[in-house]
Amino acid sequence: MERMTRHLSLLLLLLMTAFAWQSALAQDRAQRLPNFTDLVKDAAPAVVNISSTRQVPARSMQFQGPGGQEIPEIFRRFFGDQFPMPPGGGGGRSEERQSLGSGFIISKDGYILTNAHVVEGAEEILVRLNDRRELEAELVGSDTKSDVALLKVEASNLPTLKVGNSDTLQVGEWVAAIGSPFGFDHSVTAGIVSAINRTLPSDAYVPFIQTDVAINPGNSGGPLFNLDGEVVGINSQIFTRSGGFMGLSFAIPISVAMDIADQLREKGHVSRGWLGVVIQPVSSDLAESFGLEGPKGALIADVAPNGPAAEHGLQAGDVILQVNGEEVDRSSTLPRLIGRVSPGNEVDLTIMRDGERRTETVQVGNWPDEGGGSSDPTSSQPDSQTRLGVVVSELDANERQQLGIDSGILVRQVAPDGAAAAAGIRPGDVIVAVDHQNVDSPQQLVEVVEGLDADRAVPVRLYREGQSLFVALRLDSE
Repeated sequence: MERMTRHLSLLLLLLMTAFAWQSALAQDRAQRLPNFTDLVKDAAPAVVNISSTRQVPARSMQFQGPGGQEIPEIFRRFFGDQFPMPPGGGGGRSEERQSLGSGFIISKDGYILTNAHVVEGAEEILVRLNDRRELEAELVGSDTKSDVALLKVEASNLPTLKVGNSDTLQVGEWVAAIGSPFGFDHSVTAGIVSAINRTLPSDAYVPFIQTDVAINPGNSGGPLFNLDGEVVGINSQIFTRSGGFMGLSFAIPISVAMDIADQLREKGHVSRGWLGVVIQPVSSDLAESFGLEGPKGALIADVAPNGPAAEHGLQAGDVILQVNGEEVDRSSTLPRLIGRVSPGNEVDLTIMRDGERRTETVQVGNWPDEGGGSSDPTSSQPDSQTRLGVVVSELDANERQQLGIDSGILVRQVAPDGAAAAAGIRPGDVIVAVDHQNVDSPQQLVEVVEGLDADRAVPVRLYREGQSLFVALRLDSE
């Protein structure tokens, strides 16, 4: 009996020890998870709600807003439309439309950062502070290319946020967002950084921070925080097929936003570096044709006649591999690297030309403001010697002048099973050069192609719909 009692006591002790160990382990895990309560208490007073009003044609509101209408875009600017179009349409009338978004105060005297799309076309902008005050805001300036806007309210001694360093963000790092989704004040969501330096189709100049933080309509323009309570980004876009959060959110790095804000405050507009080139991605076949080790860099498809690139000797067919020693891993990286260079400054470009690496120094320009006759040319029928499967014709002087090119032949027909079709050449394209050799006549095309080796990718420069581009041509063995 005494022995059994000892065994039961020992078993009870072991169970208690195991329970205590599991409790300690659970507590340790809980302690390692981030706690955002202090961050929210400190930061919330400087996060504001922004309401903007503008007049739009009633019929344009048919597909707007979260009221059940289909919105086809995948990348969605997310501010809430409060007045969807009434049933039956508006008969072309102009109606008032209100948008909601978020923002945050960056100076005690009333400067506020938000997204440009939140206040786009606004006739009136109201800012509601954490203490429920509503102040009319002045739009100091906005930059649509980066989607950043700077507002100013007449107030003093306002709470502000600490600005962090977005350049040090790492994938997997915890972040939190505060904003006004669907009009609810100061909602907080958290997650991790899932990617950095993302390039979106509509924003070539912004290296977006991708997160899995839940972001919804109304969060647009609100701050993204790191665990130190510092702003590291402005929540700007979501990837969605339904209009709501689906797990991919994108924020503008605060380093980019603050640079834009400083320029808007000082000049009212933003100056960006400009090369004056049309670029395209480098595929595996194009990489081989240009003598590159792999598909990287930005291929210059065309050069603006009076742009900085042309003035400093850059040519169509050059592949830009580095900007001031920084790798151009893909073509979408180049606009971002050049855009952040102040106009008038020089950059060292590492390029590949004719199979050789070289360095060219170019003085970057300032981004410019955004501000056919035909003849009966003779045609060349498909010739088996060309091995291309195309019908081409010469361009006369008038056509070349209209197109703005010095050489080239017009593609009239493309055989569906030929090498040209496989390379992506289409009827209406103008073949300007093949394997770095200009072509001015059908016969010259035949001669150039006859000298090409089979099963080797070569670059073909085309002119298509007002743009230059390259395709990689690979001829089959005969």
